Amino acid sequence: MNGAASDKAIITCALTGVLTNPEQHPVPVTPVQMAAEAKRAYDAGAAIMHVHYRSQEKGKGHLPTWDPKICNEINEAIRAACPGVIINMTTGVVGPKYDYVLDYLRACKPEMAACNAGTLNYLKTRSSGEWAWPPMVFDNPVSKVTDYIDVMKEVGIIPEFECFDLGIVRSVGLYIENGMTDHADYNFVMGVASGMPADPDLLPILIKYKKPEMPWQATVIGREEVWHVHKRAAELGGNLRTGLEDSFYLPDGEKASSNGPMIERLSAYARAAGREVASAAEARAMMGLAA
Repeated sequence: MNGAASDKAIITCALTGVLTNPEQHPVPVTPVQMAAEAKRAYDAGAAIMHVHYRSQEKGKGHLPTWDPKICNEINEAIRAACPGVIINMTTGVVGPKYDYVLDYLRACKPEMAACNAGTLNYLKTRSSGEWAWPPMVFDNPVSKVTDYIDVMKEVGIIPEFECFDLGIVRSVGLYIENGMTDHADYNFVMGVASGMPADPDLLPILIKYKKPEMPWQATVIGREEVWHVHKRAAELGGNLRTGLEDSFYLPDGEKASSNGPMIERLSAYARAAGREVASAAEARAMMGLAA
């Protein structure tokens, strides 16, 4: 798929995210819940499901799991509910031990997976100025990125390069020049307090510095202000993504009860920009995936 403005937008739904407490927010956890939420998003226009997996133990649904048995059960439930859907699995972990993530990719064999493309100081402050959490480094050195890319090549997974700042966007170009990969699906991650802000004016700059002819989308984290970025992404020919991982709010500030209404808004933005929404089968063809 090329990165020029396309008349069809591929929409991703980020179903549940990391650590969000299902007792406080309407995020799915069980295979049945994940499949039901995926179906709502699929019916609204999402062809790709970006999936994080949660512990199935009672009272621990806010915690992640990397158990391939659980992850495959969830993937199978989503695929059964959403014919032809593309699964995009999370990979982000902190620290030097990540072999278990590589093993889970080998065991689950999704069509696509996140590949965090560079290191970020992951910070946030409260209104008092105190740290919202202890300052941490989301470490993604080139050696780690290489390991992820190599396993994805081995299994036949498309890497989605998550870029938290402009330097990381440029680094992905260097990975291509170095021969680490010959293709890049860029994901501009905006709205993290210590990364790129959720600012629609940044999109033309980011597009300028990505490799030509490569597809892109924006992950936009925040409240109702994120929708200005989504609208601009649709106008500029990008693919689109939202979901309860990224925001809990609709454009009017109303809290979303499900992923479905969020994907409906993205579909409307694509059509307002004169584009159609790609079905799962069309997205597979655009991405070079088997039907």
